[in-house]
Amino acid sequence: MAIDKVKAYFRNYGMEDRIRELEESSATVELAAQALHCEPGRIAKTLSFMVQGSPILIVAAGDERVDNAKYKARFGKKAKMLTSEEAEYLVGHAVGGVCPFAVNPGVTVYLDESLKRFGTVFPACGSSNSAIELTIAELEEYAHPTAWVDVCKGVK
Repeated sequence: MAIDKVKAYFRNYGMEDRIRELEESSATVELAAQALHCEPGRIAKTLSFMVQGSPILIVAAGDERVDNAKYKARFGKKAKMLTSEEAEYLVGHAVGGVCPFAVNPGVTVYLDESLKRFGTVFPACGSSNSAIELTIAELEEYAHPTAWVDVCKGVK
């Protein structure tokens, strides 16, 4: 299971015990926010796309939406998310638990600027009922992003 890969990943840093396995589903931003008793924006949702034949992940604030014009300007094509099957096969995590940790080789991770307005955020940990609370610096350290990007619309 993908959560086991993520636990092993964080075990390398002595942080496995920070992963929360929830009784209820955290598969959507709304469900995760309810389960974790936080505002939806603090859910660090991980979106999966294909760019030039390779999968990419963009981790963004849960209350944000991808801005197609910004995405196209950054990546040179229209945003098209991977299907559930593609995400699980190419990224290594099923939709609802996709996260930037312990991903398959060849997956490129980006962090969206929308996350920077929070002190801590909650990305998933490979299952539809898991999360870990990380500071933005920790997220940057453990997600190993290629770059920070600005591809979201901005909360209005």
